Amino acid sequence: MNVRRRLISGSAVAAATALGLGTLSACSDSSAADSRSGGKLDVVASFYPLQYLAEQIGGTHVKVTNLTQPGQEPHDLEISAKQTAQLQEADAVLYLKNLQPAVDDAVAQSEVKTKIDAASLTTLEKHGNEVGGHAAAHDDTKGEETGGTDPHVWLDPVRYAEVAQGVGKALEKEDPDHAADYKKNTEALVKKLDGLNTQYKDGLANTRTKVFITTHAAFGYLAERYGLTEEAINGLDPESEPSANRVKDLEKMAKADGVSTVFYETLVSDKTARTIAGDAGLKTDVLDPIEGITDKSKGSDYLQVMESNLKALQTALGAK
Repeated sequence: MNVRRRLISGSAVAAATALGLGTLSACSDSSAADSRSGGKLDVVASFYPLQYLAEQIGGTHVKVTNLTQPGQEPHDLEISAKQTAQLQEADAVLYLKNLQPAVDDAVAQSEVKTKIDAASLTTLEKHGNEVGGHAAAHDDTKGEETGGTDPHVWLDPVRYAEVAQGVGKALEKEDPDHAADYKKNTEALVKKLDGLNTQYKDGLANTRTKVFITTHAAFGYLAERYGLTEEAINGLDPESEPSANRVKDLEKMAKADGVSTVFYETLVSDKTARTIAGDAGLKTDVLDPIEGITDKSKGSDYLQVMESNLKALQTALGAK
């Protein structure tokens, strides 16, 4: 079963939020610090957006290992024996529960002291094919795929900042000797994310259309944050094939709402996007869900790729 179809129940999210950092161990005495490789906190991150947080917040005090290699689709990750060993020896693991089943299983079986679940540090929602203001205004969701809980919180700078603050507090608790630096680095990162939020808010305030089409529903939180509507070809599952009716509906919608572009992403085939765009006389472009940084990424880190995404949206939506 594809992980994007797995649901996080409301009670599970509430429980995770309630537990939050309360489940994190405060064990960080001098003997533990002495045993660390090079004196640094050994942090394992499950995929790029969490690696970025750990590096930005941890700075020179952490050694970060990413379980998902560049160019690898994170949802399909299988944990190797070497990675299992890395996880067992880590001081902390940073993951997003229900995004990568193999990681969830490995974390549950590991004895790592500090387990930081990003899903417990912000709020998650259910999203289907259509997300955003257009869907809310018309409430026309009959026949659309019922979405599972959407894990793509990092594409909303506001929610991502909430996760960053939670990660910062967790690292402070695990490594109190460097708590002041973690706090300072967290504040600096949150300030950058606040600035990114302002860029998006201002940059997308006045556009010719508010509707955009993507290969799968990765940008639901972003759409809701900035008053846009994301129409996804495949819902939350990027590997599923859209029905003939869905394709026909998208072509009608594109014409009615003045859509100019079908977006595809870097780690998944662009075949479906190009086929629909060709049939409807539309352009194609990249809207990167930033699940990993590769040579194809328009930027070398999270902030740069998000700025590239903003430019792509402004062009497609006819920003004034």
